[in-house]
Amino acid sequence: MAKENVVKLFRKVQTDLNLKQKLNSAPNPEKFVEMAQFYGFDFTVEEWQEMTRFKVEELEGDLSEIPGI
Repeated sequence: MAKENVVKLFRKVQTDLNLKQKLNSAPNPEKFVEMAQFYGFDFTVEEWQEMTRFKVEELEGDLSEIPGI
């Protein structure tokens, strides 16, 4: 179910640019997940990373936008 919520969130932000902008303002994955949960998308950081294959440690630059969104 949680992984389905990652997919639902991805689909939602394709049409809701306001939500996308809010989530992209998250300073870290933990805050991103907290914000997503506020909007009804329940998943953990680990589930989000698994579904998007994104891990902050893999980045060489600054986090400017949440990948997969």
